[in-house]
Amino acid sequence: MHPSAQADPEASAGAGAMIGAEARVEARARIAPYAVIDARCVIGEDAIVGPHAVLHHDVTLGPGAQIGAHAVVHPGTTLGAGVVVGDHAVLGKPPRLRAGSAAASGDPLPGLVVEEGAAIGAHAVLARGATIGAGAIVGDQTFVRERSAVGPGTVVGRGSTVDCDVTVGARVSIQTDVYVTARSVVEDDVFLGPGVLTTNDDRMGRPLLLEDGSPDPAGIPLAGATIRRGSRIGGRATLVPGVTVGPDAFVAAGAVVTKDVPEGRRVMGVPARDAGPVPDADRLR
Repeated sequence: MHPSAQADPEASAGAGAMIGAEARVEARARIAPYAVIDARCVIGEDAIVGPHAVLHHDVTLGPGAQIGAHAVVHPGTTLGAGVVVGDHAVLGKPPRLRAGSAAASGDPLPGLVVEEGAAIGAHAVLARGATIGAGAIVGDQTFVRERSAVGPGTVVGRGSTVDCDVTVGARVSIQTDVYVTARSVVEDDVFLGPGVLTTNDDRMGRPLLLEDGSPDPAGIPLAGATIRRGSRIGGRATLVPGVTVGPDAFVAAGAVVTKDVPEGRRVMGVPARDAGPVPDADRLR
């Protein structure tokens, strides 16, 4: 323990644990053996840091937060009260992008924020600059990228990806192995079935060309999906770039959605075609 660190007398630390300069460990917090708490971290009351976990500098754990074994929390991350983080999770990971990536931004990314009561699964990776809402569940092996927000009470299933610059609303159910592409909007109370795929690049990585045949420096225009409140997308459905699925719409499993779906309509098939209205009993009130 560094001489400038502070630990409440009711806090405890196991053998081999390291607590860095100006860190603060509050009442009844428990630091497991061989955990590393870097400079200026704050470990709230009753928080638990698991064995071999690494908290880099300027990390804040709220009261009762729990960090699993071998988890890594990168600098500037804030975890609210009661947040639970599974084993081997990586939180606040800084992005590493190729030169010219459309995901690049000149603005510095703020630290990851996970609000109170959220749960992060084992081996999940959450990027710096993301926000996870209160009570949300991010499943095992899930990836949430920078500048994305997952709303309160939302569930993101095992192995799913929420790409950069995505907004996911409240009480959304994202099932296993879903890909929500960059620049998409998913509004409140949406259901995305297992394996749903959204896309945002009609050019498939090939830039537009200028008159002289050189690549357009503006790059490739990207447009994610817009999925409105209460809509439901069946398993393995695919949404092409830029489509909007209207409020309370229903997309059948395996459909390929190539054009906008109006409010309260059902579509199915390849390509998806109108199949009548959603029954009133199935619509949100």
